[in-house]
Amino acid sequence: MSTPLPSFAPSAAFDDAPGPNLVRPETRRLDGAVREAYVPPFAPPVTHGSLADLPFDNAAAAPDAVVLSRRGADGQWSDVTAAQFAEQVLAVAKGLVAEGLTPGDRIAIMARTTYEWTLLDFGAWAAGLVTVPVYPTSSVFQTRWILQDSGAVALVTETAAQASALGPELDRVPDLRHMWVMEKGHVERLAEHGRQQPDGEVSVRRGMLVPDTLATLIYTSGTTGRPKGCALTHGNFFAEVDNAIELLYPIFKARTSEEASVLLFLPMSHVFGRMVAVACIRARVRLGHAPSLKAEDLLPDLAAFRPTCLLTIPYMLEKVFNSARAKAETGGRVSSFDRAASVAERYGEAMEARAAGTGGGPNAALKTARAFYDPLVYRRIRNAMGGRVRYAICGGSPLGRRLAAFYTGAGIEIYEGYGLTETTGAATVTPPLKPRLGTVGWPLPGTRVRIAADGEILIAGDQVLRGYWDPSAGGVVPAAADGWLPTGDIGALDDEGYLTITGRKKELLITAGGKSVAPAPLENWLRSHPLISQCMVLGDRRPYVSALITLDMDGVSHWRRMRGKHPVPAELLVDDDELRAILQRAIDEANKLVSRPESIRRFAILPTDFTEMDGHLTPSMKLRREAVMRDFATEVEGLYEK
Repeated sequence: MSTPLPSFAPSAAFDDAPGPNLVRPETRRLDGAVREAYVPPFAPPVTHGSLADLPFDNAAAAPDAVVLSRRGADGQWSDVTAAQFAEQVLAVAKGLVAEGLTPGDRIAIMARTTYEWTLLDFGAWAAGLVTVPVYPTSSVFQTRWILQDSGAVALVTETAAQASALGPELDRVPDLRHMWVMEKGHVERLAEHGRQQPDGEVSVRRGMLVPDTLATLIYTSGTTGRPKGCALTHGNFFAEVDNAIELLYPIFKARTSEEASVLLFLPMSHVFGRMVAVACIRARVRLGHAPSLKAEDLLPDLAAFRPTCLLTIPYMLEKVFNSARAKAETGGRVSSFDRAASVAERYGEAMEARAAGTGGGPNAALKTARAFYDPLVYRRIRNAMGGRVRYAICGGSPLGRRLAAFYTGAGIEIYEGYGLTETTGAATVTPPLKPRLGTVGWPLPGTRVRIAADGEILIAGDQVLRGYWDPSAGGVVPAAADGWLPTGDIGALDDEGYLTITGRKKELLITAGGKSVAPAPLENWLRSHPLISQCMVLGDRRPYVSALITLDMDGVSHWRRMRGKHPVPAELLVDDDELRAILQRAIDEANKLVSRPESIRRFAILPTDFTEMDGHLTPSMKLRREAVMRDFATEVEGLYEK
């Protein structure tokens, strides 16, 4: 797995390096292909202290700096200064001490993306505790398993319903001694309860923490089997966020007339959102929280908060694009929108070519066309995101070259990244001013990326987890004895060290004819279609490749209305000939990405969408393939009937 490779080719600084340290990755080759890439760290390693110090360091350095904004019950946002946040963190930490929690105790947090989540995170760290995120959508069984496995002594839920649902399981969680509910004001009551505690106790506990101290146990949602607890240290987070801040300086460090701000709406229970929250506190970038992904809730938050950067996933960017096109079609402007989209894509590709040194950038005609369409199309898309968005950090799955180029041309710079819970977030990321559309960028500074003989991506670096939590083994079991973490993903490095993800190792399909098929490229392409919500490619040990498709009912309803037809339920569209013809054309286009043996021959439209609630998706929108195959076995077999 970690066979030594030839020496690294030396890195070279860019002549037009936008940051003080931006250099090309060092690379190693084997058998003519790049097999390893490495970017030296941009930030020095943290040798003392912990994440618990960040609020207090900020308060000492810039007490009046606005570090967060908090949405009130009336929907209005109020700013929180560094001094105010440190005071609140201290109060929560003292409350936890007063309740008898001791250093090293685990405290679980089950809530949507809220201000209280970040407050509790830092308050728990200041009290010397270990935080354990629990997705608010987790089943009672999943929640009980995490509480049981982690040995959590306390649980904070967002709602009383979440707490009461656990009632029948509490006798199976003997370590759990405390349960607090946010909506009942228990976080505020906790702070009040600790008022008589001396500040010095928290200072002593903070002083006990070092970079190697365990900070959090994050349980992977997993596409199969029971979730595993990833043991991440304070040092893991520092290695991740400090190098990300230095690399992504336009987001975190550039000082312009527009105050930098990030609105977080992805789950705080996921490492991606958590890492960005810590980075914002570290860099003193104003952070806001939006608890709902529903358009009717999120759009007003975006309009009121007006972020300069969004943390998102491809699914969200696809929905924004498709919704904008549907509105244009309703208004009779779809031809204009499509021309604008083409201009943006070509503009983004031209910008990429100039950055790579393979082209001169957008020509005069393209610049003029982009300027013409900016107020008509691009500005409206930016306004839907709050009006000030200039950057988006996108992860979870590949965005795709077409959409990445479109958003670049529309004035939103995309930083696409790749990582796992085990790597504390991003292991690779798009370098500023050096995009390569369709890739997930270079290794994050301080990170090594290796491609094993079977194509699996291996990761090494200081942000890689200490190990997996295993109470039966006495704590943490190392995840990678030789220093290399096997990711389970398949990918390739190009000559300049850019990584492309081609699929999951366990998800590779081997047809009856012996052809290896990576389903992800086909699935990602089809999922971007305005009438398709989800797609799962099949074909393992089968004579040919097929697909299950679920419908985006907003897109389908719009499509029907534009043809003078009333919207109907999905189950009535499974055999709709006109719809099938449109989806067949989409599949024909997707098949151009692959060889004939890898192409989709047949497909089935399902009467229902894949959802997390039904167990078909993980909280990060990844397919649970075994569950889909089980629940739609009849439809699968129908694809292979003669």
